[in-house]
Amino acid sequence: MSGQSTLKHKKWVSLFFGAVDIIATLVTLFIATWITRNYTYEVLRYDGEFFLVTFIVILTWVILLKATNLARVPRTSSVSIMISDFFKLTLIGGGILLFTDWLIVLDSFPSITLALFITLNFFTLFVIRWSTFKSFKYFRANGHNTRNIVLLADDSSIGLIDKIMGQKEWGFRILHIITDSQIIKNKYSHKVKIYPRSANIKSLIRFDIVDEVICCDCLVSEERFYELIDFCNELGVTMRIKGNQQYTGNYSSRVQYFDTIPFLTIENNPMNCFEHVVKTIGEVSIAFLILFLLSPILLIITIFIALTSRGPVIFKQERVGLRGRKFYIYKFRTMVQNAEQLKAQLITFNESDGPTFKIKNDPRITTIGRVLRKTNLDELPQLFNVIKGEMSIIGPRPPLPSEVEQYEEWQLKRLSVKPGLTCTWQIVPNRNDVKFEKWMKMDINYIENWSLREDIGLFFKTFKTVLFARGT
Repeated sequence: MSGQSTLKHKKWVSLFFGAVDIIATLVTLFIATWITRNYTYEVLRYDGEFFLVTFIVILTWVILLKATNLARVPRTSSVSIMISDFFKLTLIGGGILLFTDWLIVLDSFPSITLALFITLNFFTLFVIRWSTFKSFKYFRANGHNTRNIVLLADDSSIGLIDKIMGQKEWGFRILHIITDSQIIKNKYSHKVKIYPRSANIKSLIRFDIVDEVICCDCLVSEERFYELIDFCNELGVTMRIKGNQQYTGNYSSRVQYFDTIPFLTIENNPMNCFEHVVKTIGEVSIAFLILFLLSPILLIITIFIALTSRGPVIFKQERVGLRGRKFYIYKFRTMVQNAEQLKAQLITFNESDGPTFKIKNDPRITTIGRVLRKTNLDELPQLFNVIKGEMSIIGPRPPLPSEVEQYEEWQLKRLSVKPGLTCTWQIVPNRNDVKFEKWMKMDINYIENWSLREDIGLFFKTFKTVLFARGT
């Protein structure tokens, strides 16, 4: 991940969880004052001193949350560490408030209110973060948001391997272990594929569904180590390096923990950020809304297709999605029923300069199909793919497995994000005239410079393209 993207990631995560924590802190402060006024003999007034304390609380907790990096939901952690972290936060915050009380003598803010506030704040913040953490763990333990990893291991990695395999709620699945350790081979060979240190790791990453590479092996040569980092960076695969492995490269990085084990994390995918969560939620909501509003048009298209040509209304085809995960894409059928069989006879007429197959006046396209393609309405059923979580509304178009097999290494970065219904290529006039390599570069540029604002712009540009029938 670039330095700018890393900062953006931290900014949005801190803003969201920090805002929740500050709101919860203010609520506990007002609950403490309410208890003081109604159930004790202490006098508490909502005057200038009270609002001064409120300001100091907000300022102090904002600084502490930022300094301790607690405004986040970790993938791996323990309850004891979370309790300790929030206890330290409230203890330091309470100490600052006591010092303020001693310094300026807060007559209208009793000590019992401060004690109630610190106690309530500690329990409230802990419960919020713990319940969020448990919800994420349950979600991951049931097979959702799972990340596939390749692990470079030595004898010292056995404890980590046991934890990853045992803690399903972490959401990690070990695909391959690269090691020369006989102990690891004897213990895990019946559970996971194990390859020697001399194995072609690049090939494993390229031809399997790999989200992350974790390096715990200190014996890997420096040359191979940095070569692997460069390769993962090029493909948009996350690289994690155990603390005892030295890294002096130029890629932006940050420290993250597996339970209590620190790892240096190197990412080159700007979509690994909180803004992308907003994108996902927003796109699923938009997909539901569009399907509801356009349901009469969907019905009319269905009737026209059924009446004008033989075959199913919906065309289903296997495509490649995030990190090489295969899924079936849905479209309104725009070609004759035996289009795939006829493709072999037309291969010599292919006008694409890459692995894709395109003919400007494809004879397989039906009359209604030409209208649907011109208006891009044939893509509407893919909104169900968006709802299922297989696609985004905005993102690189999902390729065929046969196309991916012919990709060069740098083009594989297209698979580092979910595919979409539309992207920069879709809104280019005469898009079929765009050379394959330029198309790939447009998609990769979209990924590396992704922003929520850019997606919103592409959405409305696509709407304009559909409105004026500027499709193929």
